[in-house]
Amino acid sequence: MEASSLPAALELVSGGGAGLSPEKRAVLGSSLLLLQRDYRFERVWFWGCIQGVCGAYYIAEGLGPDRAAPRSRLYSLNCVEWNLLPPVTEEMVTQAGRLKGRFQGDPSFEYEYTERNAEDAERLFEDGKEPMIKEEARLVATIEQIDRAVGIIPRGAFVKTPLGSVSENRNFEGLSLMEAKRLSSYFHFTEPVNLKNKTLLEKADLDPSTDFLDSLEHDIPQGSWTVQLEKGGTVVVLRSLLWLGLTFYHVPMTKQYGYVYFGNGEKNLDLPFML
Repeated sequence: MEASSLPAALELVSGGGAGLSPEKRAVLGSSLLLLQRDYRFERVWFWGCIQGVCGAYYIAEGLGPDRAAPRSRLYSLNCVEWNLLPPVTEEMVTQAGRLKGRFQGDPSFEYEYTERNAEDAERLFEDGKEPMIKEEARLVATIEQIDRAVGIIPRGAFVKTPLGSVSENRNFEGLSLMEAKRLSSYFHFTEPVNLKNKTLLEKADLDPSTDFLDSLEHDIPQGSWTVQLEKGGTVVVLRSLLWLGLTFYHVPMTKQYGYVYFGNGEKNLDLPFML
């Protein structure tokens, strides 16, 4: 969610019980603006918080002119001092997916793999050392996993230019209340997968400038999202059951929308059995 509208936005997603103390909100409001100035980002989003055993990671994302380009990610342990995370790689995501259990809250903490594949076994044989992964690498990989799976935007909020760059749609005035209650009105803000598999006939009714992402209506497993009206029916709130703690909000007929994550950084692997 936008750093400039953080206090109001956190209030709109507070129905789930998670949030920040007034002190943390005040500190974040100031430090995120300084972060934007120091790193010269066009926009800064407050991504959320991953709670560890001994501490919490507060996460921010910095954006450039192309909103679909890889984002710069930073973490803080006290909401004041920020540290830049390394760029994520597919190897990091794969390694992090094999780790189980809570985050520790210490970026330098090293994990040992409980399960080894052939590559790990070969490395152990050659080096004589157990393969390790630092918590900092697990942190950036987990953020990437969550963004890919449940980072969402309303339909029409962003447009894709003929050159391929993505920017905010200045003509976007929000979804109607009827549209806002449908999963088909929300898109994953990441590289599309299902869209590429559609036939030319299915793509005929799509607007390439706005319908360039995957819709939530085909998410697997079905039922992994809840849609609720809150604040007297003035706010539509979507919550992910796959990554518990991810909350998206949108005020219909306005430009107010965003998502935030407050959780332990673990995927809900039991979801298929809960539906």
